[in-house]
Amino acid sequence: MKIRRGLKLATRVLVALLVIAGSVWAVRRWRQSSNPVDAPTAAARQGDFLVTVRCRGALAARRSVQMTAPLDVPDLQIVWLAPPGSRVKPGQVVIRFDPSKSQQDLKEKQSALDQAQATLDQAVAQARITADQDKLDLSTAVYNKQKAELEASKQAIVSAMQGQESAIDLKIAEEKVKVQQATNELHRKSDEAKIASARRLRDAAKAEVDLIKYRLTVMDLKSPLDGVINYESNRSQGWMNAQPFKVGDHTVGGTVIAEIPDLSTLEMESKVEEIDRSRIQIGDDVLVRVDSFPEKVVHARLSRISPLTEQSFDEWPVDRTFRAYALLQNPDPNMRPGMNAGADIVQSRIASVVSIPAKALFTRNGKPAVYVKEKEQFNPRQVTVIARNPDEVAVSGIGAGTLVSLTDLAERKP
Repeated sequence: MKIRRGLKLATRVLVALLVIAGSVWAVRRWRQSSNPVDAPTAAARQGDFLVTVRCRGALAARRSVQMTAPLDVPDLQIVWLAPPGSRVKPGQVVIRFDPSKSQQDLKEKQSALDQAQATLDQAVAQARITADQDKLDLSTAVYNKQKAELEASKQAIVSAMQGQESAIDLKIAEEKVKVQQATNELHRKSDEAKIASARRLRDAAKAEVDLIKYRLTVMDLKSPLDGVINYESNRSQGWMNAQPFKVGDHTVGGTVIAEIPDLSTLEMESKVEEIDRSRIQIGDDVLVRVDSFPEKVVHARLSRISPLTEQSFDEWPVDRTFRAYALLQNPDPNMRPGMNAGADIVQSRIASVVSIPAKALFTRNGKPAVYVKEKEQFNPRQVTVIARNPDEVAVSGIGAGTLVSLTDLAERKP
């Protein structure tokens, strides 16, 4: 009797436990079926879909002008610089060198020029005086010769002795004329040599003055275009101590001090992987997003693609990629060369297609699927992928406006 009662009691307890377990399971299932699933969603949109190739790179200027220290100017020292990175206009002074040494040299060379010019003027005046005196002396000698010729013509009416004296005087007068002519020529040649020497000294002094005046005109370097000033490194103290040029630095002629990129020629320089090279071509539209201006999308057009891969040492490990260049259309005035940016090269456009965010597409039973929100519940639905880009996927199988989950609900545990 006791054994039977024990069995009955155990049976009742077991039945009670089964009933409780079944009730708990039923309540749990009811709650799962009645409570909505909380998951972030996005609405499928319909419109043009862009198939793009995404790449990274930086802005660069296709055209830039280097500012170099003037040649033939000794002891160049920078006394003023336009602020680094500032916007400059054509004709604006951007670099100024110390002109005091050249100004002092100009005063000294101008004094030497004035002295040389005075020496030349004196030589010319003295030559004129000598020429006038020689002309007078020659006229006197010619007059004496003519007088002697007149006296010699009287030989027929005077004594023989007087006639011989007149003939001798005539020869002496003729010789004096020749001597005076030779003297005049000697004086002329000598004066010409003195004048030529003085003129050479004057011209040399004038050339030095002109050179120093030229040096003073190039002490101010002016911007040839509208751009941004960037200063190069001063390596006069060695490569290890190289720093951008600053006020007080000394330099020599021909040294590149700064570079001014032309902002109107800004272009996007992108690194294109080899696998994507065949998907792009010159003339493709490009959407550029500069990291410093994330809210702006700048339109560009692909203008150049490197024919061969180029090696880059900017990152490790070293890689080889193609280079694609897209000229920006209407860039922001505050954009500068060297700014990092991303580019979406538009490979093709698909009109009037439904697209969803890329992270809303999942794989279910080996096929693409989405989780569609219906009556507070998410139900899986198989879709067909038409095209992809890094952010969106064009699909068929759902309509525009359909809410899809952005998380994989299959991974959630009940």
